[in-house]
Amino acid sequence: MGFPSNGTASDTSKPLKFLIYGRTGWIGGLLGKLCESQGIDYTYGSGRLENRVSLEADIVNVKPSHVFNAAGVTGRPNVDWCESHKVETIRTNVVGTLTLADVCREKGLILINYATGCIFEYDTNHPLGSGIGFKEEDTPNFIGSFYSKTKAMITRYEKVVNIPNSMTILDELLPISIEMSKRNLTGIWNFTNPGVVSHNEILEMYRDYVDPNFAWKNFTLEEQAKVIVAPRSNNELDATKLSKEFPEMLPIKESLIKYVFKPNQKTAAV
Repeated sequence: MGFPSNGTASDTSKPLKFLIYGRTGWIGGLLGKLCESQGIDYTYGSGRLENRVSLEADIVNVKPSHVFNAAGVTGRPNVDWCESHKVETIRTNVVGTLTLADVCREKGLILINYATGCIFEYDTNHPLGSGIGFKEEDTPNFIGSFYSKTKAMITRYEKVVNIPNSMTILDELLPISIEMSKRNLTGIWNFTNPGVVSHNEILEMYRDYVDPNFAWKNFTLEEQAKVIVAPRSNNELDATKLSKEFPEMLPIKESLIKYVFKPNQKTAAV
């Protein structure tokens, strides 16, 4: 976020009006629905992130109180696409995001930018299973994929590697991001639920709550490397900072059950 403020509540005499980028994306679409449910005026940006003039025109026309960026190149069908489309990836995920941030800084607007935690991987200071997570001020140590230098997303394969990772439950945390904007919270925040969950644990929940006949296979990192173009990031992020601001936030496994599996339960009560 590019505005020198942290924790000062928004001026209640000025109505909220959000300018959102990423209309066709999953997060951008959910943000619009949340604004509607909360009665917050919002508009989707029409400008291209890499086109400064179009971004400035959006801000002049919309006159937002806050700007949200959920736009970016994610790759189709998965992040491996970015390995062979580096120019397109940089143009939006790096140049575009920095351009939007600079325009917001120039206009004195807070930018809420949704990025990625896939810039870290377990190391000697943050061992797998230790509970020691990467903090907001830590230096990224994962550059295994080109996409992880810009953005990242979860992909699914027929086989999965059973490694615990941090995870974000959007149904719970996206409303928190709107509240963060209302409080004018700035800086880098590890935007994940506390704790970690493994691929197997998620699939076990799916089996228990949705499909008791569901089965899957595991494979090793070495086996995975043979079917993907670039390595994937595995890590635990330290959510202490966010938890202190929002102590009601649920641990990842509890949040998964409450927001994902319970609402979609098809099996007998677990």
